[in-house]
Amino acid sequence: MALFTRKSTAAPTVTEAPAVDPALAALTGTYTIDPSHSSIGFTVRHAMVTNVRGSFGEHEGTLVVDGTDPANSSASIDVKIASIDTGIADRDGHLVSGDFFDAEKFPHMTFRSTKAEQLGGEAYRITGDLTIKDVTRPLDIDLEFNGSATDVYGNERVGFEGSADILRSDWGLTWNAALETGGVMVSDKVKLTFDISAIKAAAPVA
Repeated sequence: MALFTRKSTAAPTVTEAPAVDPALAALTGTYTIDPSHSSIGFTVRHAMVTNVRGSFGEHEGTLVVDGTDPANSSASIDVKIASIDTGIADRDGHLVSGDFFDAEKFPHMTFRSTKAEQLGGEAYRITGDLTIKDVTRPLDIDLEFNGSATDVYGNERVGFEGSADILRSDWGLTWNAALETGGVMVSDKVKLTFDISAIKAAAPVA
């Protein structure tokens, strides 16, 4: 590259802004997560040989979708810990006890987004703060946009599904038991899963 060059007299090139998809722009708005058609779950390895799956039956949240600039989108989710369900009551009771979530003292798990980005096509990533018990740490959630539709009741809906891997010990969930054959009862790695259907709020009356 030359250190000295003749100054160009040509007009600077103007970069055109990418065209906005009208269909996506129309999705812009605030949405309420529909808990009866959404699920927030997890998968964790048990005894080194199989996976245990569970979900949280009670949760609520809000999505702010900007179809013209996804970077302006955001999410807020609150999950009731006591609503955990792995299909076995005794195990659920252990999970909400002081050994794990201590639901009486810390009744909610929360997520508050700090950044949103489109990765390409229908793929997105939302970054935010996940709080479990009294620990808050950053979390990236990779999401896929499943589309939009108007249901039979006239509600405008959007759908997303995604996942994130965490180490539960990062949030102070450290209980475990050693196995005689080696290894531990519960893996540190946990996969969180999200399958979200959200309803668009009605536009305010002018």
